[in-house]
Amino acid sequence: MGQVRQPRRVQPRDGELGAAVARAQDGDETAFAVAYRIVQPGLLGYLRGLVGDDAEDVASDAWLEIARDLGRFKGDGAGFRGWTAIIARHRALDHLRRQRVRPRAGGTEQDVLDLPGPHSTYDQALESLSTERALALVRGLPQDQAEAVLLRVVVGLDGPAAARVLGKRPGAVRTAAHRGLKRLAHQLGMGGDADEGVTDGASRTLGQSK
Repeated sequence: MGQVRQPRRVQPRDGELGAAVARAQDGDETAFAVAYRIVQPGLLGYLRGLVGDDAEDVASDAWLEIARDLGRFKGDGAGFRGWTAIIARHRALDHLRRQRVRPRAGGTEQDVLDLPGPHSTYDQALESLSTERALALVRGLPQDQAEAVLLRVVVGLDGPAAARVLGKRPGAVRTAAHRGLKRLAHQLGMGGDADEGVTDGASRTLGQSK
């Protein structure tokens, strides 16, 4: 596995994660367990969006590969999250091929929208989309939108990092995430046909557990 450059979206525990990964690469098993506990929830949520109830089995396969190839990783905590997402996605696609199930069809977005600023309701929705109900809704999106939202929200990657996982352009991933959130808001009766962003009401609704 090659080096993953640091994404701009930095998570609160990335410093702790990077330190744990460095110690784990020196053979510290306790540190590897720390890295696992930090990364696993987001990784499992991402895999649930791809393979549903088989997510835990696929995650186990992914962690076996992560542990095996850990010495090859070069980067910090944020980069480690992106690297593990790439491995998990490959294992998920392998699983789908074995099950002879094709991922949901979805058009690849090639155009780049003029997205709202960093403190917009769009980003608020990204941060609040974390409940099981929301994950179930995300699974109903076209594949490109679902993966973009999952990588941005659940795994916590920014556009460039998510694009590396998906093998697409950052603009296409930002567009897919934006459209996926708009579709979710519309399904919940929020946001209507607005051209951009997601309303505050949609943000609050997406963050609620029902």
